[in-house]
Amino acid sequence: MPKSNSDNPGELLKILVIDERPIRRAILEEGLREAGFKNVMSLDTAAALVQQIYTLDPDVVLIDLENPSRDVLEQMFQVSRAVRRPIAMFVDHSDKATIEAAIDAGVSAYIVDGLKKERVRPILDMTISRFRAFDRMRTELEEAKTALKDRKLVEKAKGILMKSRGLDEAAAYALLRKAAMAQGKRIADVAEGLITTFDLLKD
Repeated sequence: MPKSNSDNPGELLKILVIDERPIRRAILEEGLREAGFKNVMSLDTAAALVQQIYTLDPDVVLIDLENPSRDVLEQMFQVSRAVRRPIAMFVDHSDKATIEAAIDAGVSAYIVDGLKKERVRPILDMTISRFRAFDRMRTELEEAKTALKDRKLVEKAKGILMKSRGLDEAAAYALLRKAAMAQGKRIADVAEGLITTFDLLKD
């Protein structure tokens, strides 16, 4: 997750600039440094991008392309899924389908014909803000899915105990909780283990 850039963004944020063209790459780098960002790294290719990001560990990725290919968008998807970094993509021209594909791939900001030094700082701020909002929603969705899965596991395990041991619902849950405390595990994990064992014995 990117560090806050409210106090001293130049020292806090590590920014990776990717552009095959030296002149345009220099424009991005100069715009960032003029905005107070000191820790700027650059690459002249998006090849093996996931590995590069793991190695360099940037807080934000700015990539400048003439026209993003399907392969590049697939790399953006891999980056978004594997390392979760804010990504801003600058392009010369595009169409609705490509923009939608970029957003689906996890690009936080997609800027068409917008590479100007004075716009770099606000675009960077917008990229981080959007990333944080989407990441928060993604985390909340994942937590909700996990909670639902856990509830289903516990309910199924309680049903097994109630039927096999003649317990009521409260007693079945108490037994699961006691086992979880004894094993130092979550109740849902104990429930899943019970269900797996029961299914094996049943077969």
